[in-house]
Amino acid sequence: MSTAAPPEKRPALFFDRDGVANASPGPGYVNRLADFRILPGFLDCVRAAAGRGWPCVVVTNQRGVSRGLTPPAELEAMHGLLRRTLADRGLALLDILVCTAADDNHPDRKPNPGLLLTAAARHNLDLSRSWMVGDREKDVETGRRAGVAVTVRLDDDGTGANPDKNKPSAATYRVPDIAACADLLRTRLPDLRAP
Repeated sequence: MSTAAPPEKRPALFFDRDGVANASPGPGYVNRLADFRILPGFLDCVRAAAGRGWPCVVVTNQRGVSRGLTPPAELEAMHGLLRRTLADRGLALLDILVCTAADDNHPDRKPNPGLLLTAAARHNLDLSRSWMVGDREKDVETGRRAGVAVTVRLDDDGTGANPDKNKPSAATYRVPDIAACADLLRTRLPDLRAP
């Protein structure tokens, strides 16, 4: 009987959704597929990560579902469009994890780290070497609580009116927008590919 060692854990690149993968709705929620606008810079981020061997995971609060504002079928359609848009470019996400709970104390609702912990357990990920990218300080706090190595905060969420833009940040890196984040990943993300 073979006693092969378990596979080595790998880090991942975690992304918030609204304001990072797609343009933020500003106040409120993206309730309909017709309002879901994928940001080109996000596609560039996933491409940069893939080029260095990093899997990408989207982690998102979607309280609009529990409030009856976002139909679950619309949420699934948005994520289907995101996956197809990436696939059309030869790219993919490892996973999309969603917290629909309205209760701020729910363990999965960011800034609580539950979604990252679930992803780590499900996909054998090393959070201590992972990165978290978001447009709000709560995303930075989510990464801190999950024990990720690097956090990145965007000042522009795709609306030009990010309420966190002028607030101080505890992030490792702070960049103007998702396009600048792609540049950061191309220059700073460690290369995980075998030599």
